Amino acid sequence: MSFSIDGKTAIVTGAANGIGLAIARHFADQGANVMFADMDDARLADEVGELSEDSNVRYFSGDLREKLTLANLLSGTIDAFDSIDILVNGSRQMLTTSPLDADDKSMDTLLQQNLITSYRLSQLVARRMIKQARGRDEGPVGSIINLSSVSSRLARPELLAYSVSTAALEQLTRSMAVSLASERIRVNAVAFGSVMSASLQETLRENSDFRGDIEENTPLGRIAAPHELAEAVQFLASDGSGFVTGQVLSVDGGRTLLDPVCSPAH
Repeated sequence: MSFSIDGKTAIVTGAANGIGLAIARHFADQGANVMFADMDDARLADEVGELSEDSNVRYFSGDLREKLTLANLLSGTIDAFDSIDILVNGSRQMLTTSPLDADDKSMDTLLQQNLITSYRLSQLVARRMIKQARGRDEGPVGSIINLSSVSSRLARPELLAYSVSTAALEQLTRSMAVSLASERIRVNAVAFGSVMSASLQETLRENSDFRGDIEENTPLGRIAAPHELAEAVQFLASDGSGFVTGQVLSVDGGRTLLDPVCSPAH
């Protein structure tokens, strides 16, 4: 069984920092052609500028919530690499919420960025995958992976909008998997727990006791490294998971096996 993605072409959104950046870099190191995509132009250029001198790396910045931007992202990827095999929807946002505040806009914001953007880009990419596979009656056509969170299964008032948006993304994963199965396109998701991202590092600097809270409520007793999540995504992107679709792979150190009342929300 091979988990190789060498020579495949991938779009990774949310690739200017944190988990998305780790996945995109890992894919490039594994020999994939990678389009790093993000809305943060300055940070994307800082992180990927030198990498883009390599033949298998490009980057694209723009407001991914806009339909035209998504179309341009796909066109830029095809122009650079001729085809698209893998999509990683990693562009996401977490906001604390005020469920009883009539002026709170977090639900609209997070549904747009964490759900609708992934849905629209998946549609565009799936259509392209189907088009480029015409005349080829066998073999895989493509893989779409959505980044979700254990928050989809936990009810926390302060993360209401985030929990709802990730839960909806997981249902989108299952529904699209069934819809696209006949086209030989697989759709899966990775729901992760605490990963040592830039945002978590900042949180731990502000509250050093928070690390202990996370580790205590994670059966494996530690915080995941970004590369561990990247390797799980690679598995779902590779032909080695060729009979896996519509699944949500938990990469959480066993956290969702517990039901602690006061476990940390991050």
